[in-house]
Amino acid sequence: MNYDHLMIHYGELSTKGDNKKAFIRELGKNIRHALKGFPTLSFRHDHDHTYVVLNGEDPKPIIEALQEVSGIQKISLVYRSEKDFASLKENALSLMKSEQGKTFKVIAKRSDKTYPKHSYEIARELGGYLLKNCPSLSVDVHHPDLSLHVEIRDDAAYLYAHTYPGAGGYPLGMNGKIMMMLSGGIDSPVAAYAFLRRGVRIECIHFAAPPYTSDAVLDKLKDILRQLNVYQPDIRLNIVPFTKLQLAIYQNVDEPYCITIMRRMMFRIAERLAKLHHCLAIGSGESIGQVASQTLESMIAINSVTNYPIIRPLAVMDKLQVIQLAEKIGTYEISIRPFEDCCTIFKPKKPKTKPKISECEYFEKKFAWEPLVDECVRNVSVIIMKEGEEAYYEHDDLQEGRE
Repeated sequence: MNYDHLMIHYGELSTKGDNKKAFIRELGKNIRHALKGFPTLSFRHDHDHTYVVLNGEDPKPIIEALQEVSGIQKISLVYRSEKDFASLKENALSLMKSEQGKTFKVIAKRSDKTYPKHSYEIARELGGYLLKNCPSLSVDVHHPDLSLHVEIRDDAAYLYAHTYPGAGGYPLGMNGKIMMMLSGGIDSPVAAYAFLRRGVRIECIHFAAPPYTSDAVLDKLKDILRQLNVYQPDIRLNIVPFTKLQLAIYQNVDEPYCITIMRRMMFRIAERLAKLHHCLAIGSGESIGQVASQTLESMIAINSVTNYPIIRPLAVMDKLQVIQLAEKIGTYEISIRPFEDCCTIFKPKKPKTKPKISECEYFEKKFAWEPLVDECVRNVSVIIMKEGEEAYYEHDDLQEGRE
């Protein structure tokens, strides 16, 4: 039997109530974009599923592409059958004969409540018919080799025995946009992926400190963005020239507090850019206790400079979990390239792990940091990575209230 459709299950979208139509519409756009390399496909949508009509295409690469689309819970490879029971029996038998396995069970679902047989009757009668006509098969309702799913819907009956996991979450673009702090290390790309999976678009910010940091860091970032382009086709990277401000910090602040003050400045700049570019929050790859600036005490001291939401998806994740995710999305090998960012280049020997806000404010009064922050924002450069290619690189003429 040749399967002729893919059935896409929405997952969490089923909880969205009155907003569900908008979510399905956005998911449909994202599905079509992910499958634009398959021009012969056609699509249908209903309240519970999206259907991809294969039109003879090999389903394997299509399924692989769909597994990267957020908002999809699972993908079933299905055969579309007429709803009359004679056709159901014939097609179910053909499907089971095309599969390998010694045990099976039938799982029926009747969404069309006008159908003359109940779900239990469908499963029982189909199972009996298959047993009679497939002597090599036996029933195992607990651990079958094959689970034959039969869904009776308004338009047709759908039969399937193979289901593949999707990315889950929500369709990209449904939950706004965040300003993602991207360092080039292992954690921040994984945090970016976590946002993308929840339907949040990302715009990125990176703090560069030439000549102390290498231009090779930018090559790392571009390669990371190429991997993230799988989940968001176009990503803007704002590159902040941080050298003058960072040197001023190290000239005026006691060494244990340098990282804390540096992070406070970064969040001030990130907030400014977030507001300019209509981002609703700041994203960070920080994890509680991982380094001195990521203790809860440090987070309090750093967060106090902004009222903007700061979201840390990896806050309670184990490092090994983060590495596994980095390997899954293809960023790990890129992130471990030996080119450091400004946080590691200027790392103090004994950073403060429990900084106090009053002490931070004391050190910040020792130098005129406001003009330096303004200069950082004013001289941001931009890289746009679009579908794996560098769309353009330019100096960004930023002015208050204008993007």
